[in-house]
Amino acid sequence: MGTEAEPRIHRVVCIEDNEDMVKLITIILKAKGFEVHSAMSGPEGLALISSTKPDVVLLDLMMPGMDGWEVYQIMKADETMRTIPVIVVTCKAQPIDIALAMHIAKVNDYITKPFSPSRLEEGINKVLSISEKSLQQ
Repeated sequence: MGTEAEPRIHRVVCIEDNEDMVKLITIILKAKGFEVHSAMSGPEGLALISSTKPDVVLLDLMMPGMDGWEVYQIMKADETMRTIPVIVVTCKAQPIDIALAMHIAKVNDYITKPFSPSRLEEGINKVLSISEKSLQQ
């Protein structure tokens, strides 16, 4: 029996209203060893975040009813959710959309659809490493 700690499995919540996109993200991330939970709407996603306490949230912006920006604002106003990193995953690829998200809203990363599996993994790993460093300080 070794004394090395088991590698921690990172928990991801994906809030996305497109079922095919949810399946794709789930396949990509499970193959890389992530635990993936998904929600098809903003309210469902917020409930899932509360119950699973994820390490990172993947958030689509354009959803019917409560859109991704509303979900993000609720997360940042909530004491238990505000420190959870958020990666926007959206087809809104205009430079102004990206600039507003990264510099005004201060999301942790912005991935435009379509994306490569490596870009998704890279974004999550980058955000997780920054998040873990800030917890150690």
